[in-house]
Amino acid sequence: MTRYWLGVVSRDHVRRGVKLGFAQANHGKRAAVERMSPGDGLVYYSPRTGMREGEPIKSFTALGTIAEGPAWQVEEPGGCFRPWRRAVDYDPAAREVPIDELRTDLDLTSVPNWGIVLRRGLVELSAHDFEVISRAMVGQ
Repeated sequence: MTRYWLGVVSRDHVRRGVKLGFAQANHGKRAAVERMSPGDGLVYYSPRTGMREGEPIKSFTALGTIAEGPAWQVEEPGGCFRPWRRAVDYDPAAREVPIDELRTDLDLTSVPNWGIVLRRGLVELSAHDFEVISRAMVGQ
């Protein structure tokens, strides 16, 4: 059964993941990426350009499908950070879309205080929301 995920990550970090073909969520925690399976849909929402800094953008910034293969752990330079990742096939045609353009059409934003849910870092989306976001990002 296909599931759909929304990762909440700064745009700078999303762009790095897209360039290198991986997903990472919740500051590299294993449990987050272990919830994902090959074939699942993934969309990233970026509140800001940088982590805790940069300009607010409040936009969907990348769209992809979880690729075959298990999650793996890497060691970042310096040896202090060892995040878990999953391979992702990102859609190169996806464009950034401000969440405000879609808020009235999404289940996610239909409840009061919906922004609090995003603080989890990785949220399961409904198939409907993934479809609405995907259509907006790739124009289909």
